[in-house]
Amino acid sequence: MKIAPAYLLLLSTLAAPSAGSPSALKALARHLALPADKRPGLAKQPFSTTPLSKADAAKAQKMLWADHAERLRVSRKAEMQAKVTKLDGHAMQFELFVYGKKPANGRSLFISLHGGGSAPARVNDSQWNNQKRLYRPAEGIYVAPRAPTNTWNLWHKGHIDGLLDRLIENFIVLHDVNPNRVYLMGFSAGGDGVFQLAPRMADRFAAAAIMAGHPNETSPAGLRNVAFTLHMGERDSRYNRNKVAASWKIRLAGLRKADPKGYPHHVEIHRGLGHWMNRRDAVAVPWMAKHTRNPLPDRIVWKQNDVRHSSFYWLASPLNETAGRPQLAATIEKQGVNIEGPPGKTVFVRLNDKLANLDEAVTVAGNGKKLFAGKTKRTIAFLSQTLTERGDFHLMFSAQIEVKLPVKN
Repeated sequence: MKIAPAYLLLLSTLAAPSAGSPSALKALARHLALPADKRPGLAKQPFSTTPLSKADAAKAQKMLWADHAERLRVSRKAEMQAKVTKLDGHAMQFELFVYGKKPANGRSLFISLHGGGSAPARVNDSQWNNQKRLYRPAEGIYVAPRAPTNTWNLWHKGHIDGLLDRLIENFIVLHDVNPNRVYLMGFSAGGDGVFQLAPRMADRFAAAAIMAGHPNETSPAGLRNVAFTLHMGERDSRYNRNKVAASWKIRLAGLRKADPKGYPHHVEIHRGLGHWMNRRDAVAVPWMAKHTRNPLPDRIVWKQNDVRHSSFYWLASPLNETAGRPQLAATIEKQGVNIEGPPGKTVFVRLNDKLANLDEAVTVAGNGKKLFAGKTKRTIAFLSQTLTERGDFHLMFSAQIEVKLPVKN
């Protein structure tokens, strides 16, 4: 590994957690005891940047999550009762069905996207009604949303990501869904949506299934840590669905061969069948259910799409630097992080004590050059920030390191 020039090498001199760590927890408790609309901005409070011990960071995480969940139970109750999720001027209706006995660690959630597309509303309504009963998991909440629009790309327009995030967050809090057992599937145009959504939202899902869809221009690179299955009729030739499915089978196998710990997948071309597969594709549901999300994988491949995201698992990047579909690959092993990506890109490495021992030094290398070596600090402010951004207990981080990727030699 080559060492970066001095101006790129950041040496942290942060002290170990101070005696103020327990006091910061007490201050947080007083802050959360205030009515939500009477609280001053948490990030502006001195206690929010006090270095925390590992034990106090864990306590703060639980306190912040409990407060967040309680506020959502109140603020999102009406939309869940109305079965419509709204965000940024878009509304997404949904229907739900509950199957099986609830596990001790929470229910599974299966989100099932209907077919249709650029057609009158009544056509997409009919497809939605069909999707409600098309698949049935042995256990879990089966949710069939109605696309907010009636366009050809109804399931992968830019507003869908935020609506699905909100829907998942609601079910986690109000229906006791296990956030590590959330699954996405879709038939026909719904499958088109999964082709796009699964790679760019992979950190939300344990597994994803496509039935009779086609991907347009999307890449499978981001599927490294999500189980992915694709079912297609051998005679489903419209939009070259069958040929594309066959090519993805080869591409996924190649990714798996190059990275044997990643890209779990199963692709099945159903012989003699067309677009409708006589429900043989339903085998995808129990296949998905065998998989559980790892929210903190030791390797990430983050490929931006036309709908861009500012964070992915334990990496983040300024949204204004995500144009042009850049790809980042990052690994974390013991106390070291290694990132490969386009030179000049700003990358935020988000950490907690499940990823690394934050009482010890951490190193970050980019494109073969060491960019950071030293300790970082756990803070309430960053736990709160990542909770606000992701709404996921398992994607809360107490510390962050910022680096800029250098030119490769």
